Amino acid sequence: MVNLLTDTGIFKNKALQWAATFDAVCYLDSNDFKDPYAKFDTLIAVGVKDQITAPAGSAFDELIQFRNKHKGWITGFLSYDLKNEVENLTSSNPDHLQFPDLHFFAPLHLIIIRDNQVEIISDDSEQILQAIERQHTEAGFITPVALKQRFSKEQYLSAAANIKEHIARGDIYVTNFCQEFYADEVDIDPVALFLELNRTSPKPFAAFYKWNYNYALCASPERFVAKRGSTLISQPIKGTAPRGDTVEEDEAIKLQLRNHAKEQQENVMIVDLVRNDLTKSAKPGTVKTEELFGIYSFKQVHQMMSTVVCELREDVSAVEAVRNTFPMGSMTGAPKISAMQLMEQYERSKRGLYSGAIGYFSPDDDFDFNVVIRSLLYNADARYLSFQAGSAITYHADAEKEYEECLLKAKAVLEVLGNK
Repeated sequence: MVNLLTDTGIFKNKALQWAATFDAVCYLDSNDFKDPYAKFDTLIAVGVKDQITAPAGSAFDELIQFRNKHKGWITGFLSYDLKNEVENLTSSNPDHLQFPDLHFFAPLHLIIIRDNQVEIISDDSEQILQAIERQHTEAGFITPVALKQRFSKEQYLSAAANIKEHIARGDIYVTNFCQEFYADEVDIDPVALFLELNRTSPKPFAAFYKWNYNYALCASPERFVAKRGSTLISQPIKGTAPRGDTVEEDEAIKLQLRNHAKEQQENVMIVDLVRNDLTKSAKPGTVKTEELFGIYSFKQVHQMMSTVVCELREDVSAVEAVRNTFPMGSMTGAPKISAMQLMEQYERSKRGLYSGAIGYFSPDDDFDFNVVIRSLLYNADARYLSFQAGSAITYHADAEKEYEECLLKAKAVLEVLGNK
């Protein structure tokens, strides 16, 4: 059934509140950003018809089997630590969240919003619409949460200096060094917190994901990889700057970011890495950079984004195309394997779903996955809340500025949690 919405924002909030009563929910919201590759404004997958969880080792093969079994819509997430399956790598840092490495489900109910119209795909569509409209619109109460850091500023600067020594020796060229902010023994209202995060920091790849006691509250600006017909699209982000207080200051900051040599250097190195990853799935000669150093503005930050595309070979399945590019270059570094190995030495927490991906496969075998950044991860059973932020370390990187960039990326989350 298809209905016209009088207030899309209120309907989305009510639909999420209704959906969150189920054991599995995947809510994907573009927040009205004009994306030429978007298939919908909002998608909400609710309830489990069938599902798969898998550890690194055989996860992608199991996902291929699950996809062959379910040709319609499936939604799910991929943990960063699936790197250990794609390459000969390990993860030995502490894992306080205990999320699975992979979870996908075929939903019982699907809600798709496009152009102020809602389509409900379900055997109970009329009852679902009525149940959604009965939901209240009052926001839940958000209890302030003080986050602790795995690194002091001095420890971060020392680690960054050591990483730069590896770069000077030629071990790597660039890496994404991440640090965790966390809180133990906390109780939160995930729906209320996500709605406030999405209001404070609306992003084109926002996501709310629930699987039993595991929650991801995601305000991501970045697309990892998408498939549209026979075309693969990846849009890595490298380069961040704060918003200005005036229009004139904002425009000056954008221009400075666009022409910043260090930010361009980071971006082009990751673009080269993404081009190489896409080559594994591409028809020969079809990999190309559609846009280099594009500047995109969000509520808290400006970002430098590039777009790389290719034509998919007929012998490569949709799941294989995702595996061939995983994990995303913007969150690893270059050379990719060396950078991932090195970060296991210097980071203090297992990344898990952070710098992994949330997304969907659709009935036409298209797909779209975000990069899980600017995201709160919560295990309600363990009462553990986690947020990670990273920045690129290059030979010319100023460690003080990279530390400040981590805090800038954390700003919206810290504000939502009452950390001004």
